[in-house]
Amino acid sequence: MKNKKTTLLGSLILIMLLVFACGGSDDDSSSNSSASVTALDSGSIVFSSTATVNVAYSGTATISYTGGNGATYSAGTAISSTGVTGLTATLVSGTLVDGSGTLTYTISGTPTSSGTASFIISFGGQTVTITLTVNSTATASCDTLSGTEKVVCLANTFLATLSSTQQSSVILTLNLTNAKRWSNLPCALSCRNGLLFSSLSSTQLAAAKTLAQAAFGTTTGEGYDEFTQIMAADNYLGLTASGYSSGNYVIAFLGTPSTTGKWILQFGGHHYAQNITYDAGSVTSITPLHEAVEPKGSFTYNSTTYTGPLESEHTAMQEMLGSFTSTELSTAKISGTYSDCLMVPGSTTNTFPSTKQGIKVSTLSSTAQAKVLTAISKWVNDVEDTAAASMLAIYQNELANTYVSYASNTSATAGTASSFLTANTDYVRIDGPSVWIEFACQNGVVLSGIHYHTVMRDHSRDYIGL
Repeated sequence: MKNKKTTLLGSLILIMLLVFACGGSDDDSSSNSSASVTALDSGSIVFSSTATVNVAYSGTATISYTGGNGATYSAGTAISSTGVTGLTATLVSGTLVDGSGTLTYTISGTPTSSGTASFIISFGGQTVTITLTVNSTATASCDTLSGTEKVVCLANTFLATLSSTQQSSVILTLNLTNAKRWSNLPCALSCRNGLLFSSLSSTQLAAAKTLAQAAFGTTTGEGYDEFTQIMAADNYLGLTASGYSSGNYVIAFLGTPSTTGKWILQFGGHHYAQNITYDAGSVTSITPLHEAVEPKGSFTYNSTTYTGPLESEHTAMQEMLGSFTSTELSTAKISGTYSDCLMVPGSTTNTFPSTKQGIKVSTLSSTAQAKVLTAISKWVNDVEDTAAASMLAIYQNELANTYVSYASNTSATAGTASSFLTANTDYVRIDGPSVWIEFACQNGVVLSGIHYHTVMRDHSRDYIGL
C-alpha cells in the first residue's frame, strides 16, 4: 500500500510540473508548433514610429528571420513590456517564407515612463529581446514633415502636453455615435466630444492650435485663418451675451492619431465643426464641415479688426449665381423658404433629399461652370493643400452631374452678383454626386441684421466606414 501511495503521489507531482511548465510559456510558437526559423535578427528591428511617455501609442515592429520553413502561423497573445511598462506586443498572423522574411508585431498601449520598453519575443524555437525607446517629450521636429505625417506628429506633440486624465478625455472610441457629436449651437461639451479650450494651459492650447493650422491649411482667408476669425466672432458675441466664447471650442481624436490606422480629428464650437478622417496615412473625408458667423461683416475685438470670416464664401456664391442668365436662374430657382441649412444637426431627418433640384451644371456656360467649381473650392480649401487638391479633383470630375439651386433672393437680378444672398431666408445649394454645400442667410440671434450659416457634406464620405 505504501508503494502504491508513493507511486500515485509521484505521478501527481509529475502532472503538476508538466501543467506548470506548459502554462508558463509566453512563446508565440506554442500555438504555432509547425512554424520554425533558424534565427531572429534582433538588430533588424524596425518600429513604425517613436513613443512618448503618457501618450497613447499605436504602431508596429518588424523583425527579420532566416531559415523559415514556409508554415502558416496564427496571431499571438499579448506580450507585456518590461522596463517601461504599459505597452504590449502581439504577433500578427501570417505565413513564413521558405528562407528569409519578416514577422510583424503590433505595439499598443500607453508607456508609463520614459526609457526603454523591452519585449521578450519567442517564435519558431528562437527567442530575442526587442526594445522601443520611449521619449520624455515629443522630441522629433514636425517642421520637416508635411500632410498627414505632420498632422500626426503635431497631434502627438499636443498629447505629450496633457495629463493622463486629459488624454483619456480627448482620445475617444472611433464609432458613428461619437462621429455625429458635432453641432452648430453654443452648447460646449454637452453636444461635443473632447477637451474645452478653456481647460487647456497656454502651452497646451498653443499645441492644439498648431495642430489645427497644419490640418486646416494656411491659405489666407480660408482654413486656419478662417477658423481663428470665427472664434474671434464668438468672443465678440460674448461681450453682449453669455455662453459665447472661443474657450467653449473643443478638440477631440476619435481613435489614436496614426499614419497607419484610421481616426478622425474633430475641432468644434459655436458656428464651427471640422471633422477630418485619416486612414492609412491619407485624408479620406473632410466632412461634415459647418462654418457660420455672427456678425457677418466687419467687427473689432481686442483691438483687431476682422473684415468678415465667411466673406470669400459669400462672394463666391454671389458671383456664381450672378453668372447665370435669366433663363438659367429660372431653372435653378426652387420653392420653399429656407431659414437654415437642411443638413445640420437638429434637422427633421438629417438625410439628403432623394431628388436633385435646380439646374444641371453641364447645361451652364463654361464661365458659369468655372464659377461653380470656385464656389466649391472655398469650402474644400479649409483643409491642408494636399487633401484639398485631392478632394477638389473628385468634385471637379463630377461637376457636369452637379446641380445648383437657390430659393428666395426676391431682389436678385441676373448679371448682378451683389444682388444675391442679402436678406433673411436667401439660400443657395450645390448638390453633386458627392459634394453637398448649403449657404443660408438668417436673422441675427444676438445682433441685429442677418448672419450666415453654411455646411459642406458628402453623399459618399460623411462618417466614412462607420
